[in-house]
Amino acid sequence: MAISFRDRVAIVTGGASGIGRALCAELAGRGAMVVCADIHYDGARTAVAAIGPRAAAAALDVTQSEEVARLVEDTARTYGRLDYMFNNAGVAVGGEVRDLTLEHWRQAIDINLWGVIYGTTAAYAVMLRQGSGHIVNTASAAGLVGEPGLIPYSVTKSAVISLSTALRAEGHAFGVRVSVVCPGFVDTAIYDHAIGVRIDKAEFLKNLPVRLVSAAAAARAILRGVERNRSIMVFPFYARLAWWLMRIHPDALGGLHRKTLAKLRATRSGAQ
Repeated sequence: MAISFRDRVAIVTGGASGIGRALCAELAGRGAMVVCADIHYDGARTAVAAIGPRAAAAALDVTQSEEVARLVEDTARTYGRLDYMFNNAGVAVGGEVRDLTLEHWRQAIDINLWGVIYGTTAAYAVMLRQGSGHIVNTASAAGLVGEPGLIPYSVTKSAVISLSTALRAEGHAFGVRVSVVCPGFVDTAIYDHAIGVRIDKAEFLKNLPVRLVSAAAAARAILRGVERNRSIMVFPFYARLAWWLMRIHPDALGGLHRKTLAKLRATRSGAQ
């Protein structure tokens, strides 16, 4: 059954750009009140200015649990409740494991996993009190199939998927819904801000065998899944196909992964 977002209250982390900004715009356009939260506060304010009065900007570093908890509690207090928590902020860490340091792993884990854990647990506490709410965590198709050259990213996104599917079962009895989003390659600023180690990001994008999904299309797909209370949202079709193939035969994507690595290694010497 389709639901209405009118007069619902939502927080979107990573809301200044990409999927987050598109979600803020789409939610506000459907009548929700949206808190656009981002570490880049000026970017959040710019997004809110473009969206209009049904959006408010907030400065937020998702790696700081106190900041996340404060924003969630303040939002619930200001608007009387919190209906949706979109834990969307993330960072891509690219490079082969042989070139990565533990600090690269920590950066991926702090933002992509701890950031989601902080947002999830803070929102879950509020929603338990309310007896309702929906937590939507952004993972990635890379978390379902693993992606060579993006292993810290894949690992953190796999953990987000497990967190979300397990909490969905726990929250059901209390009226709290949990979903996880697993998109393929989306056209966002995550590539511009990616931490790349001996990877030529321009070449990486040029050699992708698929088209990038627009952020607006991704936001619409996510909200369709939220309306239908989907547990796992995987899009576009090639991402679902890859997931199905991996479930049928874990080595099904081995050839494609080797080709991907070969292309990455071909530009390795010229990359930073």
